[in-house]
Amino acid sequence: MDLDTVRTFVAAADAGQFQEAAAELGVTQQAVSKRIAALERDLGVRLFTRTPRGAELTIDGQAFLPHARDVLRVAERAVASVRTGRRPLRVDMIASRSAASGLMRAFHRAHPEIDLDVVMLLDIETAVAAIRSGAIDASFRAVTMPGRPLPEDIKSTRVLDEPLHLLTGPAHALASARSVPLPQLTAHRIWMPGIVPGTEWAAYYDALVAEFTLTIEATGPNFGSDALLDTIADTPTLATFMGEQTRLVWPTTHGLRRIPITTPTPVYPHSLLWHRDNPHPALPTLRTHLATTAPAPGTPGTWTPAWATPR
Repeated sequence: MDLDTVRTFVAAADAGQFQEAAAELGVTQQAVSKRIAALERDLGVRLFTRTPRGAELTIDGQAFLPHARDVLRVAERAVASVRTGRRPLRVDMIASRSAASGLMRAFHRAHPEIDLDVVMLLDIETAVAAIRSGAIDASFRAVTMPGRPLPEDIKSTRVLDEPLHLLTGPAHALASARSVPLPQLTAHRIWMPGIVPGTEWAAYYDALVAEFTLTIEATGPNFGSDALLDTIADTPTLATFMGEQTRLVWPTTHGLRRIPITTPTPVYPHSLLWHRDNPHPALPTLRTHLATTAPAPGTPGTWTPAWATPR
């Protein structure tokens, strides 16, 4: 259905005269008559009856009018959903309980006037493709991975270095430690089911294992965080890694321990990615917010992979 003819019909119905509708639409009265005639042919009914006072809706015209208004409202919403400056800022993050989620919640509190859409994509290639296509405006990722530099049209900036913690059950050998040196973990099993080969977080843990000869096991199905926490709580020989700002809740009966890792502290390098030509007016606001509120990276005594994007 042609939107111009529908818009002309609504204008004529509201004005009660084709001449006034023509003036409102900025077209000739003849153009209004042709559009109404074309719409009547498409629908197979008469929409107006000519009277000495102008044009009155027929019964079919009265029935069609509320639906015609709905068509125009839907069209306006469709345009607004993609029009830069009127649509929400679309931001990708790996998980809803991640540090990136905390950064975006703080941004929303600081700028409640900016509409946000949050999505969760699996890997950096998918995120980069979505940025380049305009499906999203920005993404939180660890970049770049070995042998896979970012395309030249994708910009990035480091926004947070998140320390890793060791999570153990109450019977684990390290459960009573206030902190644990990273090299000491070579004697312990780290269980992290659900690591997906080819993702940036898999590359991060591969680099950590290679440099410190750790044992990270990704065996078994990934039943989610609740199952992971249950297993860690009940298995004295297993521990797992968790980001300092990861938000998880478990029963008090689990007795889980979050233990800082030191000398060095492995930190996960969160960066913000965006397209260099992205015109969304809220994107510079987000970048400025992250630059001023995120903790300064580069704390002495920390470790990140050699391939991580420079600060």
